[in-house]
Amino acid sequence: MSRFWSDVVHGLTPYTPGEQVQMPGLVKLNTNENPYGPSPKAIAAMQAAVGDQLRKYSDPGNAVVKDAVARRFGLTREQVFIGNSSDEVLAHTFHALLKHQLPLLCPDISYSFYPTYCSLYGITAVQVPLNERFEIDVEDYRQPCGAIIIANPNAPTGIALPLERIEALVAAHPEQVVVIDEAYVDFGGQSAIALLGRYDNLLVIHTLSKSRSLAGLRVGYAVGHPDLIAGLERVKNSFNCYPLGQVAQAGAVAALDDLAYMEQTSQAIIATRAWLAAQMQALGFEVLPSAANFIFTRHPGHDAAQLAAGLRERAILVRHFKQPRIDQFLRISIGTDEECAKLVDALKAILPTG
Repeated sequence: MSRFWSDVVHGLTPYTPGEQVQMPGLVKLNTNENPYGPSPKAIAAMQAAVGDQLRKYSDPGNAVVKDAVARRFGLTREQVFIGNSSDEVLAHTFHALLKHQLPLLCPDISYSFYPTYCSLYGITAVQVPLNERFEIDVEDYRQPCGAIIIANPNAPTGIALPLERIEALVAAHPEQVVVIDEAYVDFGGQSAIALLGRYDNLLVIHTLSKSRSLAGLRVGYAVGHPDLIAGLERVKNSFNCYPLGQVAQAGAVAALDDLAYMEQTSQAIIATRAWLAAQMQALGFEVLPSAANFIFTRHPGHDAAQLAAGLRERAILVRHFKQPRIDQFLRISIGTDEECAKLVDALKAILPTG
């Protein structure tokens, strides 16, 4: 606390990221990082970008990255916004598009950065409860609002809505912006980008941190109607004209263009996810259906916090949330086959037998 803080700082409850622990032999399954490295083409492109040209500012319009996104999805440059991570894209989205007289609607269990942005930007929000199966029911969003944001697949549950339910949500709110945060869509979800040609109120946000294995590069993007993108650009250029450096732009373009590598590693994660879910169920865990690179699971006979602590003693990190309704769940990122096997062996050692 400081007497020099502004009033807004006193009222903030900052987002708490997953631990970034340095520990010998650590199995790190707590922050949904991709267990496989970035595309070799992306690494080569970044290495080639390191040189004398770094004395100059990068392109503030991020044109080459916008064009790579546009190529990927059959869009125009005017439909693409680029930011320093999807978190920054989300921050600009909250600031530019989600503050209205009527409240913002969002799930009560979702990405925990959403309430932080609401607090930072003075946005009134109504948290819509997930149903008893921890699913988003779009019918619950048929109420007066200024805007809507949901993650699909949702986090931390991993449950995905089919495209027709997303379209029903967007179609039911033609006068409100509907934001679909698709950080995990490449692991089994259906992207709402396919709907952009029919709805001018839809904004879809992606990251290169998950399926492109570039969490350390901090690149995200949004796609939508040019009018929405123009609003984001106005906020960005009032905040930071150069969100992506030259190295990041080079790596992002190469990663976006290397679709085959992304699909290969995503399919490997999907296969490991299925194996791990089956192993957890055999140990008595309930596992929610996941279309993400993690599973959300609980054991009816064992406290989640104690399980997480027991795993930590064995140098295995998973994520435990203390939030009501989900405080008995663990979110476990999908690692390599070897890492997930170590997790299962550790749980067998922790859980009593017989």
